[in-house]
Formats: sequence, C-alpha cells, structure tokens
Amino acid sequence: MSPPFASVLARRRVSLGFVFAVAVLYFSNPTRESLAIGTVVGLVGEVIRLWAAGHLEKSREVTTSGPYRFTRHPLYLGSSILGLGVAIASRSPIVALLMFAYMTSTITAAIRTEEAFLRTQFGDAYDAYAGSRGPAADRRFSVERAWRNREYRAVAGFGIFVLLLVGRMWLKSRGVI
Repeated sequence: MSPPFASVLARRRVSLGFVFAVAVLYFSNPTRESLAIGTVVGLVGEVIRLWAAGHLEKSREVTTSGPYRFTRHPLYLGSSILGLGVAIASRSPIVALLMFAYMTSTITAAIRTEEAFLRTQFGDAYDAYAGSRGPAADRRFSVERAWRNREYRAVAGFGIFVLLLVGRMWLKSRGVI
C-alpha cells in the first residue's frame, strides 16, 4: 500500500500542475530558440505518452504491449520528457527547479500509488511483469484506446502551454511585461 501522503499527492497532481503552470509562466523568459528546442523535446515526450495511451487498458490488465515492453511507466517517462521540454522552452533556471521539484514529487507519488494498486488488483501477474518475467503482449496501437484514456488532454495542455509561452515572449518583446 502506498503512504497516505503519496496517494493524496498522486490524486492532486493535475490540479497542482495548474498552480505550477502559473509559476512557470511567471518566471519564464522564452526566446525563439528555446521555444523551438523545448517544443521538439516536449513533443518527443508527448509521442511517448500517446504511444503508451494507445496500448493501455487501465485497471483491466497488466499492459505489456507497446512501450510497456521497455518500461513499466511510459506515461510518466513521457511526462518527464515533456516537462524537460517546458523547462527548456521557458529558458529559466527557476522554472527548471520548479519543474524538477514538481515532476519528481508527483511522479514518484503516482508510481508508488499505481504500483500498490496494480499489486492489489493483479498480484502475481504484476510482480512477474515488474520482474521482467511476464509475457509480452502483441497488441497494436489504437487511436480509440488513446482517446478513451483521454490523452487528448495532455496534447491540448501542451499545445496551449506552448502558445502561452509564445504570447509571453511576444509581450516581453513589446515591453508590455
């Protein structure tokens, strides 16, 4: 079982993300170059997330196809890379520290909580998978599955955040902020 604080932090990570997003926007100092590089890095993270979401059957099975063959937590890996992209795009050491603190604390809590749930729900099947002893499934990627897993939210959120950084850069270049 995961510690109570980890469980609360894992459940609140999205709402906390909005608070951190405001701080990230406030401290960001993007340039065309940082936005271009950060967006590409962030897109790599989102592609990993999308790939994972297109294989995941939440709470129904221990998913072992697609990126789950290589890592137990591809959604969190993708999120971490996406967060790195935001930090690069923001071009701010304060943002880099904020992103590191947020991603480390919330992803660690989410992994603890998720693994406790999977062990409770699937027992030996999850332990075999976690120990690289479980069978790998050969399921194809499904856009419908990615949609059902609501990955469109992460895609939209990243796109909106990049646009906000572009707006911040534009306003700074005009001396408005």
